[in-house]
Amino acid sequence: MKALVKSKPQEGLWLCDVDQPVVGSDDVLVKIEKSAICGTDLHIYNWDEWAQNHIQPPRVIGHEFCGTLIECGENWKQLKRGITVSGEGHVVCGRCRNCMAGRRHLCRDTYGVGIERDGAFAEYLSIPGSNLWLADPAIDKNVLASFDPLGNATHTALSFDLLGEDVLITGAGPIGLMATAICRHAGARHIVVSDLNPYRLTLARKMGATRAINPQDIQLTDVMEKLGMAEGFDVGLEMSGSEQAFNQMVGSMIHGGKIALLGIQGEDTKIDWDKVVFNGLTIKGIYGREMYETWYKMSSMVLSGLDIGPSLTHQFHYTEFKKAFDLMREGLCGKVILNWD
Repeated sequence: MKALVKSKPQEGLWLCDVDQPVVGSDDVLVKIEKSAICGTDLHIYNWDEWAQNHIQPPRVIGHEFCGTLIECGENWKQLKRGITVSGEGHVVCGRCRNCMAGRRHLCRDTYGVGIERDGAFAEYLSIPGSNLWLADPAIDKNVLASFDPLGNATHTALSFDLLGEDVLITGAGPIGLMATAICRHAGARHIVVSDLNPYRLTLARKMGATRAINPQDIQLTDVMEKLGMAEGFDVGLEMSGSEQAFNQMVGSMIHGGKIALLGIQGEDTKIDWDKVVFNGLTIKGIYGREMYETWYKMSSMVLSGLDIGPSLTHQFHYTEFKKAFDLMREGLCGKVILNWD
């Protein structure tokens, strides 16, 4: 089969012929129709420090996908072949305390599809049957291929009550954009999105942001005043991984405000802990999706009118993957889809 492979420890990916994956007794085989490019995939393409510490070439990468179930291992014979599916990109041990308690997203021994295990940038993908998500056929396949990042956005945004609240989102990448739409769908009052990228700020407005600002041009305090916000933001969703953005958020929260932290901060990031303590802030770290309550929530939201379409900006045939990654490097896109049909 054809697959995009990190064949060498250097920048780039290579389109290769590789063996079709083996299906074990606990696995299923999916014929990939669409896969979406994640920021993690861009790290691997660029072969930065993170990728060098986590990837052992050769590796088929990619973990965001949808496709058709075509083969089931012995322990999953009850599943119906030919159905449309997506899947969870985190494979858990099933044996640790959290897994046994049903908190699989907190598994201490998680490993990743497309990182420690061959992934979805291929014509076929083998994953554990327990990672499969049986999709509602009414959901658009471009949306379904983006369920993994939509799950990150859903897990982050729905960590705290949003109805009638004022929300600050720092970072307008694809997950921040999807979170914007979720906050609007869930009844937030004002949604302010900050980013340095004008293209993505335009997308944020399309996704339902009340204001989308470049913090280098406009002060958050000025935006708050114009919106009639007397005390601060009720909920903060940090999606940027920027120390400056995180600290602006901490300084803009109402006393007792709540922050969901998805963006990965640098190891030397500093924070004014006096503001956290004396203002009574709650900071919750977010990793991945709650298995599988998040998947249920996002399916329900999509079927009840949540529209993430404006964030899905580009599609390429898999043979044009270099164009897709170049576009992502430029930042002139939202979510980018690769077609495998």
